[in-house]
Amino acid sequence: ADENIPYVREAFEPLGRTELVPGRSMTSALLKDADVLLVRSVTRVNEALLGGTRVKFVATATIGTDHVDEDYLKKAGIAFSNAAGSNSNSVAEYITAALLTLADRKGFHIAGKTIGVVGVGNVGSKVAHKCSVLGMNVLKNDPPLKTLIGSSDYVDLDEVIGDVDFLTLHTPLTLSGECPTHHLINEAMLRRLKPTAFLFNSSRGSVVDGGALKQALKEKRLAGAVLDVWENEPNIDPELLSLVDLASPHIAGYSFDGKVNGTEMIYQALCRFLGVEPTWNPKTIMPAPPVPLMTIDPAETDEQTLLRRAVVKVYDLEADDRRLRELLAEPTDRQGKFFDQLRKHYPIRREFYNTKIEFSSPAGESLKRKLTGLGFQIVGEE
Repeated sequence: ADENIPYVREAFEPLGRTELVPGRSMTSALLKDADVLLVRSVTRVNEALLGGTRVKFVATATIGTDHVDEDYLKKAGIAFSNAAGSNSNSVAEYITAALLTLADRKGFHIAGKTIGVVGVGNVGSKVAHKCSVLGMNVLKNDPPLKTLIGSSDYVDLDEVIGDVDFLTLHTPLTLSGECPTHHLINEAMLRRLKPTAFLFNSSRGSVVDGGALKQALKEKRLAGAVLDVWENEPNIDPELLSLVDLASPHIAGYSFDGKVNGTEMIYQALCRFLGVEPTWNPKTIMPAPPVPLMTIDPAETDEQTLLRRAVVKVYDLEADDRRLRELLAEPTDRQGKFFDQLRKHYPIRREFYNTKIEFSSPAGESLKRKLTGLGFQIVGEE
């Protein structure tokens, strides 16, 4: 099992001997005697890794599955499970923090701006909801979903790309099929965005053509970008890092709550596979949140500033950004290791619902509605 899966020993040791290894160091030789393999997105799971082993069950504690050769697993009769939706709220909170941080830096109002959400599954639907809560005009693009449910709620990317102030990507990485997403945002697409638009990517690095984005930012054809995911992780492009507004090391979904949800989902899946009754419940061992209670004075400043202060107290995205930019001072051959270390030693970040807010002066309904819509609890209104 990947050593970075939270509570992996506590959850899985009762089911069988559990050996922990770094995800990038997973080899076929290490799996010689293994029956079960538990990974994250840094481990490539394919015939080269599993051929000749006796592994019969694979689970990834992540939403994305582009690191897993599912066709091979099917052919080999190996059961597979992922943690769909486990960290979707974490990513939506990351996008909320990015919007409020950029608004503060650049001096604009979020309410009334238009955001295009590309990919409206577990993650994108939560992002769309939080953006609506902030008063944004939300345009949703998801061709497979539109085909499935035939709803007029969804728009074509070609139709919206020229109209949006923000474009945020929440698709899986797919190389083939009806809607391949590899380099979905390429030079042609970037040229169609308004020069005042911002691009956010927290899906997979290769959904965006990094070279084309770098050129667009250099030529100021785009107002800016927020990147949590990168091509060729962990060996990311330092020049692109220096050009984006906010950068982070693939941690949008790294809230502690989201990571533990992922562990719980693959634990439940393995219990089903083995036909045993689940006994491990993480709710009983979660640490206390760092910010259980926060006091806000609505009379002090405007609503958007109050929302930003509440969010930053719980999750300061600029701290992640500062940490990743230290990579630029590292020798080139150490940068990949530095990126991975930031992920491995990521500080505990709890989701907004763990924090209660009390007001020191009367609060308007709009502020209350927005805070609860983002996930906070309000004292006296539970």
